[in-house]
Amino acid sequence: MLLHHQLESIAATHPEGVALEDATGAQLTFRQLDALAVRLAVTLQSAGVQPGDRVAVMLGNEPEFAVAIFAAMKLGAVFVPLARDLKAPKLAYVLADCTPAAIVVDARLANQVAAPIQQAPSLRIVLTRHGTLDDPRAQPFESALGVAVPLPRWPVIDLDLVSIIYTSGSTGDPTGVMLTHRNMVSACNSVSEYLGYRAGDVIVSALPLSFDYGLYQVLMGARTGATVVLLTSFAYPAQVLDLMQRRRATVFPAVPTMVSLLMGLDSLAGWDLTSLRLVTNTAAALSERQIQWLRTTFGTATLFSMYGLTECKRVTFLPPDELDRRPLSVGRGMPNEEVWLIDDAGKRLPNGSTGQLVVRGSNVFIGYWNKPEATAERLRAGESGTERWLFTGDTFRTDADGFLYFVCRNDDIIKSRGEKVAPREVEGRLCDHEDVVAAAVVGVPDPVLGEAVKAYVVLRPGAQVVERELIRFAQARLESYMVPKIVEIVAELPTTSTGKVARRTLRDAQGTSESS
Repeated sequence: MLLHHQLESIAATHPEGVALEDATGAQLTFRQLDALAVRLAVTLQSAGVQPGDRVAVMLGNEPEFAVAIFAAMKLGAVFVPLARDLKAPKLAYVLADCTPAAIVVDARLANQVAAPIQQAPSLRIVLTRHGTLDDPRAQPFESALGVAVPLPRWPVIDLDLVSIIYTSGSTGDPTGVMLTHRNMVSACNSVSEYLGYRAGDVIVSALPLSFDYGLYQVLMGARTGATVVLLTSFAYPAQVLDLMQRRRATVFPAVPTMVSLLMGLDSLAGWDLTSLRLVTNTAAALSERQIQWLRTTFGTATLFSMYGLTECKRVTFLPPDELDRRPLSVGRGMPNEEVWLIDDAGKRLPNGSTGQLVVRGSNVFIGYWNKPEATAERLRAGESGTERWLFTGDTFRTDADGFLYFVCRNDDIIKSRGEKVAPREVEGRLCDHEDVVAAAVVGVPDPVLGEAVKAYVVLRPGAQVVERELIRFAQARLESYMVPKIVEIVAELPTTSTGKVARRTLRDAQGTSESS
């Protein structure tokens, strides 16, 4: 089974089922989505795109994004989803790194994309939405949806590359995660099965399609026959709730920043959301207060807390019937996968330990594009020598039953007073305060402590809490070396395009303010 075979299968069995709906209410059925992908594939093939070539897609949350990636798959090409807010220098880096033969791009982004595209000689065709670009290779996306003709059967197998998904590298340069058909089909099957996605589900998603959490909503919809309603933003949560009520949404994939925005509303009593049966979370862990709020507010819905990373899509999920006993756990490994913890010497650890998480399974990526050293650091030979295991770089602890609890990314550890501080633990205690909606903790240089703990805090509307009060609140709940030395109250936390808190932005801002 190749990734696009799932769409072809559902288009044959549920041709008139609604696959995608955009923010305007326009819809594409599974039959239409599959047919448009074939038409676009014909145009790409005519432009010289061949199996193995890269096809970059830089659009917002619109059905054409899905058309483009499925067209690339049908050609045996490799789709490269790019964040719509990717700035010109990073876009130029990505285009030079993966040398795509084609790009599908939103022409309204001309100021940030025109120069990098002009400087990308590998591009044979530039397809534009919402306008055009001054480039001889450019043509409107709609004109590329010409006559459908039978496509050759390319000699593609499930071990072939199907996607390169770029993530933020530790050096600042994006890093391309290489995924095969087998990787993505395995992840798609496992996740949709344990979540119980099914035909007739209505998934309302504001997650960017360039983010694997958002991308897989479309892929899992194409596997199961579910409808995905694509939202361009979550900036106005009341409007999202209006749409969820109107469309009788059954699935709401969220990230903690979305939950914080919802918690900032006075009440959700004005909306009928009783159709909702699933709320999912990944990208970052929910606080215990957020979990309690979700369960109270969406009482008819089952909540799935999960953990994953782009290199293998998903790693763990917490069975909902364990939520009362282990509210902060992200569960155990998903189907068709094995996970465990190791110490610094690489030795497997028993339950009740803390260490680095290791993953093995058919969902594990095959390496970083053009980065053999980084690949060797993350993918290492397993005990049998016949497979490679993923060393995540994330620290977890397990309880006596083997359930996992996220501690921190190793890169985010704060070293203060000679002790290691996990930001997640400090943030969780701050969020226990009734007036705190969200918190982010980083380390800042300190001549005495090495690094001081600094917390950025968002308060609920109308709250009158001062910084010193929050420090005292933390002192009563944390060991002394974990207590923030500095608390700064802010209107909002900076986030990445995937909805995660942008810790690097907070650290960089601190450095800038000190130097000025």
